[in-house]
Amino acid sequence: MSMVLESLGRSLRGVLQKIAKGGTVDEALLAEVVRDIQRALLQADVNVQLALDLTQRVKRRANEEKPPAGAGLRDFLIRIIYEEIRGILGKDRPFETRPRRILMAGLFGQGKTTTAGKLARYFQKKGVRVGLVAADVHRPAAIDQLEQLSKKVGCDFYANRSERRAEVIVQEALAQFPPHLAVIVDTAGRSGIDPELIAELGRVRDVLHPDETLLVLDAAMGQTAGRSAQAFHAAVGLTGVILTKLDGSAKGGGALSAVAVSGAPIVFIGTGEHLDELERFEPTRFVSRLLGMGDIQTLLERFEELTDKEEAKKAAENLMTGRFSLRDMRAQLDSLGQMGPFSKLLSLFPSLGGAKMDESQMSATQARLKRFRSMLDSMTPAELDDAHLLKGDRIHRIARGSGQRPQEVRALLKYYDATRKAAHGIASNRKLRRQLERQFGAREPPS
Repeated sequence: MSMVLESLGRSLRGVLQKIAKGGTVDEALLAEVVRDIQRALLQADVNVQLALDLTQRVKRRANEEKPPAGAGLRDFLIRIIYEEIRGILGKDRPFETRPRRILMAGLFGQGKTTTAGKLARYFQKKGVRVGLVAADVHRPAAIDQLEQLSKKVGCDFYANRSERRAEVIVQEALAQFPPHLAVIVDTAGRSGIDPELIAELGRVRDVLHPDETLLVLDAAMGQTAGRSAQAFHAAVGLTGVILTKLDGSAKGGGALSAVAVSGAPIVFIGTGEHLDELERFEPTRFVSRLLGMGDIQTLLERFEELTDKEEAKKAAENLMTGRFSLRDMRAQLDSLGQMGPFSKLLSLFPSLGGAKMDESQMSATQARLKRFRSMLDSMTPAELDDAHLLKGDRIHRIARGSGQRPQEVRALLKYYDATRKAAHGIASNRKLRRQLERQFGAREPPS
């Protein structure tokens, strides 16, 4: 999530903690909670009226509704807040990964071509072969960029640099591609929604007969993203929106909420610059993670994307045991290189939500993990099996052997401690252990 959405998540988790620790749910606490939620939403650029309406609904429901049998008032209030925040982000909308035809639309500079490459990678990770079509006839650089992306993804590609009619290029691509491909068509963008852009999109749509028409929007547009989504939706009939650059936008909350109320469902969010950093947007999961409730299913999907299924099984079994040594961590760093930064994975763990990680750990880069790996390689077998041995002279020896400073070795041990606690969180969660066992055939070793 972006810095601002991390800030929003932190603020909202603070509200939930305030409720959980409060003595009684009275008018004073309710007024304070409503005020805190309003402040958090407004700081994330959520529309003022939307924020006010949401908090008024929270207040009304807390006063008028009775908690179900067996539920306390505090838990009931937390549930109301979850449901109302979940409600402003639209409905969960399925997205099938099978051979389909997808039309990408958007204004100039929104990240459309890059997102076409990310979507191709997403399909291929699910085992679906992809063909990318360069139908932006106005910008040669976009064709070159898409060709480079297709090589990185390892998918089929079609372009005709001498043809000026986008619909003809699409027709040629469909004739050339083998059947059973997911066809993703990158189209031209303009600085604004004008009749020429809409007419060209209409012609391409008539040739392609797309299963999905996806609009790509930059999260930095904030609340104005909603108006763009509405205009495109009215003109070409969108089936979904992909919100890009959510990792660095100060207006991420505004873009998310504004697009969601535009009538065009958000189906993906871009969470970084890399090809793998495209996530399915499912409001239920998103709000669970925002509020620190974890997201088991996304964690399992990340494990499933490991190219070596045996590695996935080992990773799952390590998580199930809760007995997490430095040797286990070394194996995890090898396999998690295929799953993305471990700091991102921690945000998916139930009850952790990354909240226990400080800022430097949450922004840990792959380069830092690489340094950690070299330090682990400098340890003896006994040290890998028992971290308690790592004091004084041993730390200095490991630092010298790996070309690092003693402070770096201590940072590794701190990182290991946080990871070990995360593993214990998994070990104590029966539901997650059962899911890991079903998904990978992992078994918890006997004590």
